[in-house]
Amino acid sequence: MTESIFKINTPDIQTEKIIADIREAVAEKMKDGRYSDAVVARAERTNLTSLQNDDEFMEFYIECLRDSVFVDINDFEIIERRSSLSNIFVSIKRLIWKSLKFYTYRLWSQQNQVNGLLLSAIENMEKRYKDKISALESRVAELENGDK
Repeated sequence: MTESIFKINTPDIQTEKIIADIREAVAEKMKDGRYSDAVVARAERTNLTSLQNDDEFMEFYIECLRDSVFVDINDFEIIERRSSLSNIFVSIKRLIWKSLKFYTYRLWSQQNQVNGLLLSAIENMEKRYKDKISALESRVAELENGDK
């Protein structure tokens, strides 16, 4: 994809350089694994317009909910991009994180409980309605066959 999808028509702006910089930044981020999130990858592979009916969409939607329903409450790496005094900033951030960890874990665990309950409710409602629709369709088929 070498042709640009947008054009910048302003004097003193190097459009090609801007586009090259953007592509380079995206390639670097992809190499670092920043775009490897399962939800992002799945959204790229499964275009919503290719879903042909409501059943396919509902299955896809519930599967996406299952994959992303829980908040990740694990520790994360603290990175400081400023080169000067980075060790001091990282130490301060770690101290802040350690002091707030108890509260955030409680909040996140409660949020995970709510998310799990909501997902279960949605799955049960979807199954219940799917079963009802199936029963009604079979009943309609019986009635149509009985008239013949």
